[in-house]
Amino acid sequence: MAKANITRDIIHRQIKGKEECFVCCVVSVVLVCPVQERGALGFERHYHVTDPFIRRLGLEAELQGHSGCVNCLEWNEKGDLLASGSDDQHTIVWDPLHHKKLLSMHTGHTANIFSVKFLPHSGDRILITGAADSKVHVHDLTVKETVHMFGDHTNRVKRIATAPMWPNTFWSAAEDGLIRQYDLRENSKRSEVLIDLTEYCGQLVEAKCLTVNPQDNNYLAVGASGPFVRLYDIRMIHNHRKSMKQSPSAGVHTFCDRQKPLPDGAAQYYVAGHLPVKLPDYNNRLRVLVATYVTFSPDGTELLVNMGGEQVYLFDLTYKQRPYTFLLPKKCHTSGVELPTYLERIKQQANEAFACQLWTQAIQLYSKAVQKAPNNAMLYGNRAAAYMKRKWDGDHYDALRDCLKAISLNPCHLKAHFRLARCLFELKYVAEALECLDDFKGKFPEQAHSSACDALDRDINAALFSKSDNAEDKKGGGPIRLRATGRKDSISEDEMPHPSYCFLATSGIDPVVRLWNPRPESETLNGRVVVDMEGASQANQRRMNADPLEVMLLNMGYRITGLTSGGAGGSDDEDSSEGQVQCRPS
Repeated sequence: MAKANITRDIIHRQIKGKEECFVCCVVSVVLVCPVQERGALGFERHYHVTDPFIRRLGLEAELQGHSGCVNCLEWNEKGDLLASGSDDQHTIVWDPLHHKKLLSMHTGHTANIFSVKFLPHSGDRILITGAADSKVHVHDLTVKETVHMFGDHTNRVKRIATAPMWPNTFWSAAEDGLIRQYDLRENSKRSEVLIDLTEYCGQLVEAKCLTVNPQDNNYLAVGASGPFVRLYDIRMIHNHRKSMKQSPSAGVHTFCDRQKPLPDGAAQYYVAGHLPVKLPDYNNRLRVLVATYVTFSPDGTELLVNMGGEQVYLFDLTYKQRPYTFLLPKKCHTSGVELPTYLERIKQQANEAFACQLWTQAIQLYSKAVQKAPNNAMLYGNRAAAYMKRKWDGDHYDALRDCLKAISLNPCHLKAHFRLARCLFELKYVAEALECLDDFKGKFPEQAHSSACDALDRDINAALFSKSDNAEDKKGGGPIRLRATGRKDSISEDEMPHPSYCFLATSGIDPVVRLWNPRPESETLNGRVVVDMEGASQANQRRMNADPLEVMLLNMGYRITGLTSGGAGGSDDEDSSEGQVQCRPS
């Protein structure tokens, strides 16, 4: 944990808050200063949500009250109320700090509730729910009544989103592929279609989640079927539709005219670079790619995405990378950067971890060195080798990026050239892999007939031959911003961190809400903590890429080698006593 001067920051917060409040008061004597509130909130997050606290998270309480699975949770803005929605079609408002149930009401839904949201600036009086009956209901908690009912969707409503800048407006995402917008001031009976994903993705597309940027409420992120996450500019969409209505020719259309539902530039797309290329392979193995949850960071600069059945990704919204063409350098000239002594020690530790087949540890150490020495080609090349050895989903794409960086820093980096060809082949860019391998042979003729080079050459030619038999040659790809690995637990329906404290509320297939906070240091070790993170992550990777029949057997209680065990150094061809499929003991 980095050292911090808390006293200095407290004084700075007080002085800054007074100065900003003074400016606000000059503008208007009745204006509430949001800047001071944001500063205090940021201070709380910085010092309350720290690594030592997170490591000591433990179960504080279980809130009983629902009779079905609890599918969704939502904190109010202050963090002193927690709302939950369940399969029992009830919503409950809790006082989580005192573990009390404050209110319980039937929502009027006839199916499972999938989303609950407090309407901003309503004094926590208005609650919105969306459910599997395709309905969106608005409730007044003070009288425990449903005041508005919307039935415009034709399939399950999966998520509701609100925005502080628009206190009477909210949005819904449903499995009919529509994003609808509601304004309680204009019409309490109908909604308008903001985004129709079926226009672009076909009739089978399903919208699963959405969220509004907390710093700029004009931006709406949407997760749906497929590997892409979309970021929409709401203001641009509204302005486009207003101009279309005001246009003199708006009411005159020929038979072939087709109105553009979205203006150019209103949508941005984010995708992990390896996913579009692997989509056909995933489909063949019945792996469904769908974004099941999206959320912004508090400052609105990052977007966290849970890709159902795959991994968790973090995209940097400030670095809008576009696809580009990388030309391999024609001339070979050596350029190296000497590492300081302390970085040389880190590199040596990473090399030792690599030799022990601790791939993740090696990657972390190389990354630590790269942060301090971003112009050292050897570090990128070594990290690429660790990614290629680990072979998690997306690792070959990360290795490809490191190879490109290493070659740009040192065009004579022999291993980076060869690893680049191997990465392109693994990512199904077969023609590019052949071109890269030919370039490698030309630059390093002494390696042209090595066993590794011959093996890769055979693999590429075999792939090209099989491709010629198949007329459909699908290629894809895209820029990846920032990548983090992880997997949401299959039994966890919702995880909702407190707005400012290190306090977590979770729910799942049980009819309870669990509250987690940092436990005292005097308490015994938390038995729920996963000690072997490397082994758990490796098991998750194998489970994600398992054969569908193996997954079915695993869910039935059978134990299968590589899916139920296996640490960091585990191998797929290990010979052990657990090699046979065994029935789990009762």
